[in-house]
Amino acid sequence: MANVSFYNEDCVSAMRKLPAASVDLILTDPPYNLGKFMKDRDTNLKKMRDNYFGAAGWDDLDLDEWTAAMDDFFKEAVKVLKSGAAMIVLMSIIKVETIIKLASKHGLYYKTTGIWHKLNPMPRNMNLHFVNSTEAWVYFMYKKKTGTFNNNDKVIHDFIETSVTPGSEREYGKHPTQKPEKLMSHFIKILTNKGDMVLDPFMGSGTSGVAAVKSGRDFTGIEINKTYFKIAKKRINGVKQ
Repeated sequence: MANVSFYNEDCVSAMRKLPAASVDLILTDPPYNLGKFMKDRDTNLKKMRDNYFGAAGWDDLDLDEWTAAMDDFFKEAVKVLKSGAAMIVLMSIIKVETIIKLASKHGLYYKTTGIWHKLNPMPRNMNLHFVNSTEAWVYFMYKKKTGTFNNNDKVIHDFIETSVTPGSEREYGKHPTQKPEKLMSHFIKILTNKGDMVLDPFMGSGTSGVAAVKSGRDFTGIEINKTYFKIAKKRINGVKQ
């Protein structure tokens, strides 16, 4: 049985409660801070989504506020990572450079940036410009330059393709930026071993936790929003082990 714990609070304060050097992988999808940016663009996104992230209240900080918040996140994150642990941060491509600078400041070693390609993205503005079908992920190591990498002697590209989150994974409720289990499982199986601890400081609706528990890993999830926290807890606790 996997050991699972939850914290319904700010990730910085929650991470301060965790044991030092106890985490094998941080896998997380923090706010991209695109709310204000998207509001100024010629897009019909809000009309097409009843849970538009730009109006959610957690994705509309000023750039300086968001940068400071992410800096605080990395400061606390490195305290809970084991030597040789990995971190995967999903992020908008236009914010990758900022994320790398912040992470490097706190001693994380930058490995690579990869792409998640959504095979069936929302075709908004398809007659006006290229449909947005990609997001980035950034791979870091802590204190070491190499660690667990379960490739089974096969080439693994830095390009992952999946469909967007299917309806079957939203049965407990909607989250505007929910990631599919297949995406999260990909990183967990490659970068950790069974019994390892996976931490998601921005858990959202809990996809990382579902993938971790199904893969035989322990999991700690942190989510500040009460509604999403309840969804995540139900989803993860409902996984059959």
